[in-house]
Amino acid sequence: MRRPQVVKRNGGTAGTGRAGALGVLRVRPLPGDATRGTLIAGGSVIPCALGRSGITSRKREGDGASPRGVFRLRGGFYRPDRFPVRPVSPLPLRATRRDDGWCDAPQDRRYNRPIRLPSTAASAERLWRDDGLYDLVIDLDYNRGPIRPGRGSAIFLHIARSGYRPTEGCVALKPADLLRLLRRLGPGTRMMIGR
Repeated sequence: MRRPQVVKRNGGTAGTGRAGALGVLRVRPLPGDATRGTLIAGGSVIPCALGRSGITSRKREGDGASPRGVFRLRGGFYRPDRFPVRPVSPLPLRATRRDDGWCDAPQDRRYNRPIRLPSTAASAERLWRDDGLYDLVIDLDYNRGPIRPGRGSAIFLHIARSGYRPTEGCVALKPADLLRLLRRLGPGTRMMIGR
């Protein structure tokens, strides 16, 4: 019987099985520009966009900051009209539907959870977007267990705007970089932001 593989702190093999999966992704801001950074994945250094307010340890809803910490990758979504074939990844991915949303209303009991639109929530993000940012999305395990109202919602790894313009608190990559990276991510992969 094959033994489970151990997560290596240097970004080597992750989880309890997938050979070649990355253990750690490190996200660091660029000196002199807190809204742009690099994502280090094994031996690759990939440009990325960060939140418009940089990185913070005191994340709040609407502050525009990317949260500092270590987060697992919960799985994600892809838009089937833009990706007719499911992107290759060991992570669970499902096709986005036109009525998919994400509750960002702190007072709602569904805060920081996926919901169906239209919704009675005071505020929600639409996952089926015209701008392409959420054509491919990985849900970071930020503020998910337990969920704390007002501490931030919908923190994702997603597609970057042109020129790596800032996000609302997520980490964003060029589509080609995100697709390549997805092949190397597994359930044991962790993203370290600002550490």
